[in-house]
Amino acid sequence: MKGDWPYMVNYIFVGIDLGDKNSVARIAVNRGKTERMGFVNDRRGRARLFEQLRRRAEKVDEGQIVMAYEASSCGFILSDEAKARGIRCWVLAPTKLEKSVEQRKHKNDERDADDVLEKLRAHVLAGNRLPTVWIPDVQMRDDRELVRSRVELVEKQTRLKTQIQMLIKRHGLEKPSGCGVGWTTRHRQWLNALTESDALGGGTRAALQSLLRQLGFLEAEIERMEKPIHQLAQQPRHQPIIDELTQEHGVGLMTAMVYRTEIGHAGRFRRGRRVGKFVGLTPTSHESGQQQDRKGHISRQGPPRLRKMLCQASWVHVQRDPQAKRFYQQLVARNPKKKKIAIVAVMRRLAVRLWHRMRAAELRMAAMMP
Repeated sequence: MKGDWPYMVNYIFVGIDLGDKNSVARIAVNRGKTERMGFVNDRRGRARLFEQLRRRAEKVDEGQIVMAYEASSCGFILSDEAKARGIRCWVLAPTKLEKSVEQRKHKNDERDADDVLEKLRAHVLAGNRLPTVWIPDVQMRDDRELVRSRVELVEKQTRLKTQIQMLIKRHGLEKPSGCGVGWTTRHRQWLNALTESDALGGGTRAALQSLLRQLGFLEAEIERMEKPIHQLAQQPRHQPIIDELTQEHGVGLMTAMVYRTEIGHAGRFRRGRRVGKFVGLTPTSHESGQQQDRKGHISRQGPPRLRKMLCQASWVHVQRDPQAKRFYQQLVARNPKKKKIAIVAVMRRLAVRLWHRMRAAELRMAAMMP
C-alpha cells in the first residue's frame, strides 16, 4: 500500500462540511482522490462516520485518521467524539479561510468539504498554516451558555422596546410630558392606559397588549438570571479574574463575565495586541503593488456580543478614567466628525487592558495551585 509513499504513516484525510442536519465528508488516503460520504449530524450518524473511517484505516498499513471541519453553531461535539476515539481533529475558523471568487459564487457542501480536506492535507504533508479556533473545555462552554443566554435576553428586551416605540409612533402618539426619560413607571402606566384607550384601534390595542406582556416576561426572566450569574461569578475558577477585571472603570459584573467566558484563557494570546484582532477591533487593510497600505473599517471578526459589551463599557470608561478620557479627547480633537472611530480605539485599548489584568490574575491563580 505504501509503494513510493515517502512517509512512515498512511493518512486517511477527512474534510467535513458540518450541517445542522445533513453533513458531507470527503475522504482521501494520502494523496489519493477523494470520495464522498454523507451522514446525518446526530449521535448515530456520527458513529456511522467513525465506524467507516475505522474500517478504512484497517485496510492500510499504519493507517492514521486526521480530520477537520469549520466551526459553526453546531459546536464542538464532533471534535470531542473524535478525540475520544484517538482521532486528531481540527476545528477551522471560517473567517480565516481564504476562498477565491469562484469558490464563493459556486458554494455547495461537497466543495466546502473538499476545500477543508485540501487545507488539512497541505498542513499535515507540507506544514502549511491551518487557521484553527481555540476549543474551550466543557466547563467553560457550560459557563458560556449561561452568560450568553443572559446577554441574548437583554438584546431581545431592547428590540421589543423598539417595537413598542415604533408602534406608538406609527399612530402619531407621543409620550406626555412628565413621564421622564426612558422607561419610567409613569411611562409604563401611560402605555398600559393606551391598551384600553379609544386613541388606538382594536387591532393596535391587542398588538400593544401582546408586546407589553412579552416585555414583562423578558424582564422577569432577566431578573431570574441574576442569581445564577452572580453565583457563577463567585466560583473559584472565576472570582479572582472577575475581581481583577471589575477594577477597570466602566467594567461591571456582566461585562467582566462576558469578557472572561469569551476570551476563556488569556494565556492563549501571546500579546495583548492579538486580543484586539480576536475581538474584531483592528482595521482591515488593502495594499496592492505601488499602492500604499490603506486602512478600512474594523474587521468585526470574533464574538459580536463582546464588542457590544466593550462599547457600552467604553463610554463609561471615558467618563470615569482620566487617561481614557484624555486619550479619547485627543482623538476627537484630530477629527471632531470621527467620534465613532475614537470610541472604537478606546474599546480596543480597554480590551487590551483587560487582557493584561486577566493574564495577571491567571498567573496568580496558577502560583497558588499545589
